[in-house]
Amino acid sequence: MLRSMYAGVSGMKGFQTKLDVIGNNIANVNTIGYKKSTINFQDLLSQNMSGGGANPMQVGLGSQTGAINVNHNPGSSMTTGVGTDLALMADGFFVVQEPEGDERQYLTRAGQFTVTAEGNLVNPQGYNVMGFENEADAADAGEVFDPADDASPVVIDPLLYDSFRINREGEVIGKAADGTEAILFGLGISNPANPTGLSKFGGSLYEMTTMASADGINIQTVGDANTSVASGMLEMSNVDLTEEFTEMIVAQRGFQANSRIISTSDEILQEVVNLKR
Repeated sequence: MLRSMYAGVSGMKGFQTKLDVIGNNIANVNTIGYKKSTINFQDLLSQNMSGGGANPMQVGLGSQTGAINVNHNPGSSMTTGVGTDLALMADGFFVVQEPEGDERQYLTRAGQFTVTAEGNLVNPQGYNVMGFENEADAADAGEVFDPADDASPVVIDPLLYDSFRINREGEVIGKAADGTEAILFGLGISNPANPTGLSKFGGSLYEMTTMASADGINIQTVGDANTSVASGMLEMSNVDLTEEFTEMIVAQRGFQANSRIISTSDEILQEVVNLKR
């Protein structure tokens, strides 16, 4: 069988995967916190021909998918005016935790949070937003933030505080009925060494992997993570439609060219069969 036919098949498979990646990016162009994916190709093994000569005599056997990477460049910010809508102004991820079961933790850039009737700060799936409770003395609670050693779900007691706000340092400040304010929590941020190594879980969430961080999810305060929080804003998708449509044209033409290789190889095989007639 002609090697060119198998090379064309591998090329068609590769460009089909590229179209799948592009289609997913375009479908999530308005998804909050979505990070686009890019695909890279690499050649397959080459077959050695007869020896001799100064240079190797090899024929390639097609292409394959080399990597599908996630681009973690920040997306544009959209102003919502909702105090619980949060956007990170630099690297890092919010940390959310399952409220029940094994209480697994996930990372996300989607800061579309709400407060439940019990005062829990949660994401749209109901996962608790993690942070550090303020352990400063009650007399200094309005001015001093002394984070606890371990992170816990952020809770604003509705019986003690009528409202709250979140400042750029990620501090959750509750306001009592008499107008006094107190720092209740500091939001937790995780900044893995290799964000591209995170595994997409769905719902704009990421699972930690050993490729992203050998130490698992390390939760820090906003200050320690060298970032800041914008309240009343959301980070949108970083998908660029102009770029995606251009890549779609390239993938379409590549798919057509590889299909032409198969057609041409089939015509050659037909000629070989006709030699017996």
